[in-house]
Amino acid sequence: MMTDAQVEDAAARLFEAERERRQIRLLSLHFPQATMDDAYRVQAALVKRKVASGLAIKGWKIGLTSKAMQSALSIDIPDSGILFDDMFFEDGDTVPGGRFIQPRIEAEIAFVMKAPLAGPNVSIDDVLDATDHISPALEILDTRIERMNKETGRIRTFFDTISDNAANAGIVVGGRSAGPREADLRWIGAIVSRNGEVEETGLGAGVLDHPAKGIAWLANRLQQYGMRISAGEVVLSGSFIRPVECRHGDQIAADFGPYGILRIAFA
Repeated sequence: MMTDAQVEDAAARLFEAERERRQIRLLSLHFPQATMDDAYRVQAALVKRKVASGLAIKGWKIGLTSKAMQSALSIDIPDSGILFDDMFFEDGDTVPGGRFIQPRIEAEIAFVMKAPLAGPNVSIDDVLDATDHISPALEILDTRIERMNKETGRIRTFFDTISDNAANAGIVVGGRSAGPREADLRWIGAIVSRNGEVEETGLGAGVLDHPAKGIAWLANRLQQYGMRISAGEVVLSGSFIRPVECRHGDQIAADFGPYGILRIAFA
């Protein structure tokens, strides 16, 4: 278990790395005995610093919902992070050059809550009852921690990813929204293109078999810490595609079929 001083040290490193737009060495190399609880303690300390800097919490993101991503980080459950007000982009926006370090994009379904959701024993039906509407969404990932350490060949672990606010960086919400029970969320999908070439496709069922399942998991996890999902918050339910690398000048389009097309560009 990490000491309080170690937790604050790790959070300070991440906060400065994001502010300076640079990557730091794997935290898992500095704190090899750190646990998942330690990772969320670091994330909480980082969130506290970001709030103190003037940012407002607007919701949550759920990550590592696919078996492939979980296996890569030696974890068997999803993870979560915080959405802040400075992360929201409009459909069709251009991300300024230098805003992110090594951005990637994922396609997801966003849930906008109309009622609070608190564990324990939250079910998919509970999630749908508490949801005002769902919308197509893109998540912009970034990492303030190196993906691989060149000296050791070690790659990121769950500790690095969770500590780094679950690699959270940006969100685009748009297209046609729908009531949570108006559509079969397992069959909502997207065709994601970069510069006109299809890179990835996927369906909502790729997220734990149902996109609302991750939100139920989050509500139940938060209950352990006396926390809950609040009315009005946006929750990204998890990606149903592999991350697509985004380079300078790239144009990203995600075609959600009847739910519209989301676009974001990178200067």
